[in-house]
Amino acid sequence: MERRLPIIVVLRLAPAVGAASDGERTFTDNISAHGARIFSNHAWQAGDAVRVTPLNEDSVWAQVVYSEMLPNNRYGIGIKFQDGPVTWSVMRRYDGL
Repeated sequence: MERRLPIIVVLRLAPAVGAASDGERTFTDNISAHGARIFSNHAWQAGDAVRVTPLNEDSVWAQVVYSEMLPNNRYGIGIKFQDGPVTWSVMRRYDGL
């Protein structure tokens, strides 16, 4: 288990397949260097490949680890970053990451 920070990062979440789509604008619930929990309007399946693009940061590829239905027809999805740890500027403000 890795320490998760309760940081809200506004981002675009899109499927890796059909990457021409802008995806949906959403935000994180928490984040670590290797993964995040993201809110979504769509159900995702474990193993789905996604593209995650925070505002003013480079896109990263990730894999959905879990998807759970939340109230108000929303989903909480857990993702694992595929290309190693991310170092988005908002995360660099915290020691240990």
